[in-house]
Amino acid sequence: MVETPTRPTAARPRSRLAPYRAVISSRMRAQRSYPLSFATDLFSAFLIGLVEFAEMYVIFNNVPQLGGLNLTAMLLLFGMSNTCFTIADMLVGHVDTLPTYIRMGQLDAFYLRPQPLLLQLAISDIQLRRVARIAVAAVVLGFGVARNDIDWTPAHLVLFAVTLLSGIAIFAGLFICAAGLQFFLIDGAELTNAFTYGGSYASMQPTSVFPTPMKLVFGFLVPVAFTSYLPAIALLGLPGPALLPSWLAWASPLAALWVWVAALWLWRAGTRHYQGGGG
Repeated sequence: MVETPTRPTAARPRSRLAPYRAVISSRMRAQRSYPLSFATDLFSAFLIGLVEFAEMYVIFNNVPQLGGLNLTAMLLLFGMSNTCFTIADMLVGHVDTLPTYIRMGQLDAFYLRPQPLLLQLAISDIQLRRVARIAVAAVVLGFGVARNDIDWTPAHLVLFAVTLLSGIAIFAGLFICAAGLQFFLIDGAELTNAFTYGGSYASMQPTSVFPTPMKLVFGFLVPVAFTSYLPAIALLGLPGPALLPSWLAWASPLAALWVWVAALWLWRAGTRHYQGGGG
């Protein structure tokens, strides 16, 4: 009786995302390997989130209204702004370490790996402690949604979801813009932080209180008004100032697209400008 030879089973192709999942998993395990240090980092990040909220609470608690928003509306404003920023910060915020890699000549090692440079940097140092700040922002956002009298029509539900996704994309794009500029500035983190972390702070304020030049900057050039202020006044049924009417809240995906076009252009220009660490 002749046996039919069995054909060897083909190896299951590995997912292209497998290397990234492996790196992220290793980073997370490494951070949790020292429980006391990890708990301290979480508590520190939690305190930072509380201090940011306390600052806004003190301001709005001492005035009846600021820019047409009261204390209750501030909860919604702060919650949307900080939730979007902290999620983007956890995902790509650590690309602001790029100047250190460039100065120490360590960036060249990333070029040797068969993965995109930007994606490698994005997963190189994901910090779980930032989850604490996300939690603070999400809790404040929950209170803002519950305490404000919002007519939750299907349109408002869609606007709320689109705002959160677009807000995360806007802040993430600003971090990539800052990283692309670092190829030219090398040691210009303070300048770029004015648009990333400074943009986050500006998004927590009612944009209507800004002078006209700052309205144009934070409304259209660095469009952080689309992450919180415009959606907040749209959900609350407020008209908004002349330059930033509430209906512009629906254009938040366009604002995110503009930021990412600029981000990818700056990143491409920066990587072409980079000549290596030398030495």
